[in-house]
Amino acid sequence: MQINIYKDLRFKPVQILVIGFAVVILMGAILLTLPIASNEDVRTPFVDALFTSTSAVCVTGLVTLDTGTYWSYFGKTVILILIQIGGLGFMSFATLISLLLGKKITLKERLVMQEAMNTCSLQGLVKLARYVLLFTFTIEGIGALILSIIFIPEHGLIKGIYFSIFHSVSAFCNAGFDLMGEFRSLTPYAENPIIILTIATLIVIGGLGFAVWYEIFNYRKVKKITLHSKFVIVVTAILIVVGAILMFIFEYNNPATINPMSVKGKILSSLFASITPRTAGFNSISTTDMTPAGRFLTIILMFIGGSPGSTAGGIKTATAGILIMTVISIIKGREETEVFERRISKETIYKSLAIAVIGITLVVTVSMILTITEAGTSLEYIIYEATSAFGTVGLTLGLTTKLSIIGKTIIIFTMYCGRVGPLTIALALSRKHSNNTIRYPEDKILVG
Repeated sequence: MQINIYKDLRFKPVQILVIGFAVVILMGAILLTLPIASNEDVRTPFVDALFTSTSAVCVTGLVTLDTGTYWSYFGKTVILILIQIGGLGFMSFATLISLLLGKKITLKERLVMQEAMNTCSLQGLVKLARYVLLFTFTIEGIGALILSIIFIPEHGLIKGIYFSIFHSVSAFCNAGFDLMGEFRSLTPYAENPIIILTIATLIVIGGLGFAVWYEIFNYRKVKKITLHSKFVIVVTAILIVVGAILMFIFEYNNPATINPMSVKGKILSSLFASITPRTAGFNSISTTDMTPAGRFLTIILMFIGGSPGSTAGGIKTATAGILIMTVISIIKGREETEVFERRISKETIYKSLAIAVIGITLVVTVSMILTITEAGTSLEYIIYEATSAFGTVGLTLGLTTKLSIIGKTIIIFTMYCGRVGPLTIALALSRKHSNNTIRYPEDKILVG
């Protein structure tokens, strides 16, 4: 049957996107409440099932129940499917089903796909969707194959393969869910280069964005790469390198994190601690035992997140980069924001500013509410949790499992906003755009 949840245009594409994610989350929550989903064969409280489903679909990784020990293989598989749907977007799966059934992709469906994939044009959208699906399954398959080198000898053939697939999908989709148990994440493998570098590479690939990789793979044919891809790659590289160096400096003398490790372990852990806050949620060192400087750097990286059109969250690398370049241009006395000898439009700058301001406002508001609902909790822990939820990261200082029902509900809403995008939700709730032809007289306000 044809996937046609929008028979007429009463719903805007952004509204369909927002509703679609909500429907997938609700369906996942219902499945996770079933007794078959838990190891103890008991019905899971709906708020915890909803929290887990939201975290999976929003590829966050924050959990109130330990994924490795609480859920049965049915429950874990539901979580795995939700992660995959959330990472690619429900429209990509709708497109996959339509293509498998030989159905034609309608214009209305293409409009929603354009919004979901964050592309500028409708041209070649179905071809891009095919590429996204093929690229995703190929990279995840390669990642699982490499991880199986460690997991199969440790857990046996069947369990080892399952562990490899689960963690490969979780890493590529920047979800941060793990099956290690006891909320340990990847700390048992802190000095294992195969596990750490494979997971880190999958995180970076998933966080760069499908359009960027499409251009990289087609570079030989066109001999050209767009400004967007070039800018995203440079900003990502700077964040990883600078973040790793700072983490190494901040944690070098910390006996609770990397100080007791070998030089190889120190470098691996510093690099991983720089990459994973960019919305992945895995950790190879104890986040609670990190220095205040290390935790603060993690908050900054979590807020920035990955790149547009990727599996990652946050305000995005391009947004942060454009705002920084705008500030630099103002300091240099230039009237236009320039990147690689190209001028950035005012519309893009305004959109970047709106995303950043909405993001900051959301994190601050959520943090203020949590100081009331989670009375007695450190403000640092609360801001860390709120930023992690908004950036769909999944790192925590141990607050997630201690949240009240109201606190869990607030974090659920924050994760949802972070995945769908604060600006997308704002546009979905706004009235239809109208062109205002009235221009008021210009005046001045002192700033700075």
